[in-house]
Amino acid sequence: MAIISAFSTPTAPGEPVVSLRGVTKIYGSGDTQVHALDGVDVDFRQGAFTAIMGPSGSGKSTMLHVLAGLDDPTAGSVTIEGTDLTHLRDDDLTRLRRDRIGFIFQSFNLVPTLDARENILLPLRLAGRRADRAWFDQVVGVLGLVDRLTHRPSELSGGQQQRVAIARALVSRPAVIVADEPTGNLDSRASEEVLSLLRSAVDQLHQTVIMVTHDPASAATADRVLVVRDGNVVADLDRPDASTLAAVAR
Repeated sequence: MAIISAFSTPTAPGEPVVSLRGVTKIYGSGDTQVHALDGVDVDFRQGAFTAIMGPSGSGKSTMLHVLAGLDDPTAGSVTIEGTDLTHLRDDDLTRLRRDRIGFIFQSFNLVPTLDARENILLPLRLAGRRADRAWFDQVVGVLGLVDRLTHRPSELSGGQQQRVAIARALVSRPAVIVADEPTGNLDSRASEEVLSLLRSAVDQLHQTVIMVTHDPASAATADRVLVVRDGNVVADLDRPDASTLAAVAR
């Protein structure tokens, strides 16, 4: 049974798909205690591209890890499609992450002995689920992978490997895709391509994307930008340009 029927129902366009309420994350204790997040309240809308940016140590990656169920908050609640992650058992949380969250990170994490098609379908195979053929065809078509499906990672460029990683995140039709510095290891041309693909995932495939980045130009690709500093959201901007973001993020 897919986790969507076990836990929740799809979120309507424009409605919050992920919500953080009073989320605090504390590392260490005593004199070494660090408040990575300090009572954060924020919603992420369905079908929108949100970027989270801020300086190193601001809490932006911690926020991404907490909202994706990779790390537990010290206090507060995190909900995805109405399901409170903080109340789930470990096996249920694992299933939710597998079925309802797509992950894209700097390292592509492709299996070198599998071709592109097999890498894209691997999460579904591990979950014992069949792919929706029409959706698979749509994803690989939008991402320009139709003629690369039989190629192994060593036969693909860095940008093409990242396309495969994005397709793998999309193939299960997750509630949300989280991307942690997805262009961090790419040159400027490949970075622009990846950002364009994430934009296409939102505009053409109606997905929800939340991306952490330190780069104002990358963040400007998003519909909305949250600027984080000292564990707090200090700015919530609607379609800002790169120059505005560079000034705000100083």
